[in-house]
Amino acid sequence: RVLLVDLDPQGNATMGVGVEKNEILRGAGDVLVGDCTAQQATLVLEAPTIALIPSNQDLTAAEVQLLGLAVGRELKLRNALKTVRDDYDFVLIDCPPALNMLTVNALVAADSVLVPMQCEYYALEGLSDLVQTVKKVRSHLNPQLEIEGLLRTMYDPRNMLAKQVSAQLQQHFGNKVYRTVIPRNVRLAEAPSHGVPALGLDKASKGAQAYLALAGEML
Repeated sequence: RVLLVDLDPQGNATMGVGVEKNEILRGAGDVLVGDCTAQQATLVLEAPTIALIPSNQDLTAAEVQLLGLAVGRELKLRNALKTVRDDYDFVLIDCPPALNMLTVNALVAADSVLVPMQCEYYALEGLSDLVQTVKKVRSHLNPQLEIEGLLRTMYDPRNMLAKQVSAQLQQHFGNKVYRTVIPRNVRLAEAPSHGVPALGLDKASKGAQAYLALAGEML
């Protein structure tokens, strides 16, 4: 039983499971500002068989409202998910690619953080910032928070820089780096345009098989 919470105003996770983000009636933004409960915003999907709290650009307005609060703005998502988290085996929160109030809400609500990253120089810089943010959240708001693992994505073994960055990750983070590596793969790139996960488009593709391997490694 899986709940996917899309906490990115771009709504990529929402679109990626076949939900039209501009047609949703309630979403993560409504949940954060208290206009509805997490349960009321949840869509139950048949393919893939998951539950989804969707998002779209309305989430940006919700973040602005949160920033105007003096107290408790970092706790909104955690409090909202308390009522539903026991209904699921896994709750996955898809964060925006920025360390903003939405991401902080996700870090406060989460038990652990999975960090997908390309093996490039600037990704290393961003990882350093994220690690510092995780430490601050752990110190002040969520003592249980830990890094679940680092996932190397869009990996091209022919690229020497990718190999070097990969080696640095393994040197600094050890067994926190997943053994599974997600390769650059055409079918992975095509899946979003079809509004389906990669497993739904081509289960036999190298990209889909890599994600299956990742799931097995995590479990």
